[in-house]
Amino acid sequence: MLNLLKYFSAKKEDIFFTYQGINSPQWTPCRYDALSAEGFQKNVFAFRAINLISRGISSIPVSIRSCHDRKEDEFLTNVFNRPNESQTKSSFLENLVNYLLISGNAFVNCDNENKLRCLRTDRVDIVPNKSKTAVESYVYSVDLSKFPVEKKDMLHLKFFNPLNDWYGFSPLHAALRAIDQHNEMSKHNLSILQNGGRPSGCLVVKNSENLTEEQRQQLRSDIRDAYEGTANSGRVMVLEGGLEWKEMGLSPRDLDFNTGKNLAAREIALAFGVPPLLMGIHGDSAFANYKEARLHFWEDTIVPLAEFIRLEFSSWLSVRFGRQVEMVFDLDAVHALISRRENLWNKISSADFLTINEKREILGYPPMKEQK
Repeated sequence: MLNLLKYFSAKKEDIFFTYQGINSPQWTPCRYDALSAEGFQKNVFAFRAINLISRGISSIPVSIRSCHDRKEDEFLTNVFNRPNESQTKSSFLENLVNYLLISGNAFVNCDNENKLRCLRTDRVDIVPNKSKTAVESYVYSVDLSKFPVEKKDMLHLKFFNPLNDWYGFSPLHAALRAIDQHNEMSKHNLSILQNGGRPSGCLVVKNSENLTEEQRQQLRSDIRDAYEGTANSGRVMVLEGGLEWKEMGLSPRDLDFNTGKNLAAREIALAFGVPPLLMGIHGDSAFANYKEARLHFWEDTIVPLAEFIRLEFSSWLSVRFGRQVEMVFDLDAVHALISRRENLWNKISSADFLTINEKREILGYPPMKEQK
């Protein structure tokens, strides 16, 4: 039992010892480094959502085809499958989508040797033209060096941003407040483990005189030694001599941290378009099973983002290399979309009013020379 009587003598005044908390929320600043650190590196659900999307897109086979005869452009397909000396197509696309989801922007540079590289988005500055209506060039800055890049040598993919003409708005930015809440709840739980049992309230000393500063410091020290720390977690506080403990803060049960963390995790998943079931969020039952959730994820998130990337690359590659080409994702090779593809094939094959060539065109195949 902690004997506190030695710190005061009788007097008709009350003495209060309180713990003060923060009085307003402190949100993460919307800079690339802060977004990356708090969102991607420290939040497991944002990390999982971003990786599900980027690895899904990077797993799709890619080819570059001519827009005239639909034949594969072997040179550009090889360039894309081996974009540079240190990356394959999969790691290149994964980096590109990660940058896009974290910052809302992705910059792809093509050098004189036709090597493709994803540049870190916070190192690229846009140089507008004189009328401020279009991009004139880019500047890549690393350490203290600056390298100008011509417009034709840089592909800038960006999401819509209602408040900026030049840079995109990321899903991570939209989910930032939910990420902050989830991170703070995790920090609180860790703090409980590391500093468990710390009194959260005020100690009322009744009928006593004011303590000296030395007595106050000694009292605080004895309270810490007896009740703070993981070894003392849950220890019952025993008071005597007119002492009274008044709870001033809410307990984790009152705050309902588990429910709050799940709600924050769902908001994070919602911002990225990932079904909570795929991220292992407890209590989610929006889909009948994992297979249905996975199909929904691919149809509503992966495929539209892949189409956005495909069209941007097709337009840029055509200008950069001086011939009309098209980037093609082979969605037939995606296992998650097999059921959708089977339904389409069954509908097309049973359509008696279509010719074979019309059916082949719908399915993305070149026409046959002779119709049957």
